[in-house]
Amino acid sequence: MIKVEHLYKNFGDFKALKDISLEINDGEIVSLIGPSGSGKSTLLRCIHGLEKADKGTVYLDGERMDPADKAKYAAQRRKMGFVFQHFNLFNNKTVLENCMLAPMSVGGKSEEEARAIAMEYLGKVGMADKIDSYPSRLSGGQKQRAAIARALCMNPEMMLFDEPTSALDPEMIKEVLDVMKELGRQGMTMIVVTHEMGFARKVGNRVVFLEAGEIIEENESEAFFSAPSSDRAKDFLSKVFYD
Repeated sequence: MIKVEHLYKNFGDFKALKDISLEINDGEIVSLIGPSGSGKSTLLRCIHGLEKADKGTVYLDGERMDPADKAKYAAQRRKMGFVFQHFNLFNNKTVLENCMLAPMSVGGKSEEEARAIAMEYLGKVGMADKIDSYPSRLSGGQKQRAAIARALCMNPEMMLFDEPTSALDPEMIKEVLDVMKELGRQGMTMIVVTHEMGFARKVGNRVVFLEAGEIIEENESEAFFSAPSSDRAKDFLSKVFYD
C-alpha cells in the first residue's frame, strides 16, 4: 500500500532522515519505534505530506505521490487519516462539528450526510454521548478518541498515528489503544509512531526501529522483541524492559 524509496529530510544542518526505504502492505500494522529524535514522526509526516522530503519518493497503491500534481496529490492524501499527538481539535467546535467539518468542506457531503457519517464513527469510538461537548470539556483520552473518529470520517484506506498516547495520563492510554486495536481487527492498515511497547509487540505485525534518521532493524513484532539482531536494538529494549 505504501512504498518509500530513498527518503531524505534535513532541518538546516540536522539530518532527520537518511536514505529511508520502507514498504507497508495492505492490512499491516507497523510500529515505528526508537529513541526520541530518531526520525519516527518526521518519517510519518513525510509519508502523509505534512513535511516535504528533500529527496526520495513515496508511492501509494503503486502510484507516485507528486506534490506538483496538486489535485491527484490531495486525493492521495485523503486516503490517509492522520492522528496527532496533541489531538488538534478545533476548540470552538463541538465534537460532532469537528467530525462533520472535513466531510463537508473537503468531501463535498451535505450536512445531513456528514452528520450521519460523524455519528457512525463517534459511536464506534465510544463518543456518541459527547457529540455536543466542546474539547475543553473532554479528558485527554476522549479528545484523542474524537480525533480518531474525525480522521475516520474521511473513510481513509490507512491510518497514521503520531504518538497518539504520549500526551495522555496512564489511565487514559488504554481507552485509546483499545480503539486502535479494534481498527486493527477490522483490517485497517496502520503506521503507528509509539512508545507503547506492549501495543507494538501484541497488536502490531511488524516493528521498524529507527535511530539518528536511519532504519537500524526491521522485523516481525514478536521476533523483534524476542530476539533483536542489532546491538542498538538490544540496548534500547534493555532500557525499556528493565528489571
